[in-house]
Amino acid sequence: MKDLLDLDTGAVLRVYKPYTWTSFDVTKKIQRLVLRKLSRMPRPADGIKRKVKVGHAGTLDPLATGLLIVCIGKETKNIEQYMGMPKTYTGSFYLGAFRPSFDKETSVIDTYPIHSITPVDVYAAAKQLTGELSQVPPLYSAIQKDGKRAYEYAREGVKMELAPRKVFVHSFEITDIAFPLISFKITCSKGTYIRSLARDFGEILNNAAYLDSLCRTEIGDFSLNEAFTLDELAESFGEELSLRRKN
Repeated sequence: MKDLLDLDTGAVLRVYKPYTWTSFDVTKKIQRLVLRKLSRMPRPADGIKRKVKVGHAGTLDPLATGLLIVCIGKETKNIEQYMGMPKTYTGSFYLGAFRPSFDKETSVIDTYPIHSITPVDVYAAAKQLTGELSQVPPLYSAIQKDGKRAYEYAREGVKMELAPRKVFVHSFEITDIAFPLISFKITCSKGTYIRSLARDFGEILNNAAYLDSLCRTEIGDFSLNEAFTLDELAESFGEELSLRRKN
């Protein structure tokens, strides 16, 4: 773990983002771990206090878990490179119900019967959502419009429209069907919203669907299997258990 403090060359961390934590929570936690570690080390010969830049390469929603790439020091200059890599997710859609956020952040406001939907329909819907797509992002997203985040408008009940974006779904595999849950594995391009895929999946079936669970397992060649938990990072810096929180 000594590479974390090699600020001359920078570092790239594979980190597991926990459920309900924001990506910003994770980067701020790691930045504080590094700063506290540096504060316990002798100052450089020039006496100048070190500053540490920390950033992540691709946001994960609070209700998603999985791989987050965190760049430290000079590696923050390469964030765009990591963000551009294909991403792989596993998770499940819930059929027969509509939530405005397309995930569990908001309550169910409508339900629909699903007894007529067959496995053949499910596989066909996944096929339609493979390849280049024109995707409308969720209103509950961090996209900025007129200097304000879209989710802020949505939470205030303000109606607005977001422009569709070109995204690419490399593969959309149905891994299990246990109605109303449809499990999947999806590999897609930068900027793809899995919540929007859930909405579109339901619409193709003349029904409704929302994202029930989501885990990012890969970013390019980076794998969740290589990721550190926040507890492991805290231990590597000699932190006490009481410090293993968002602060």
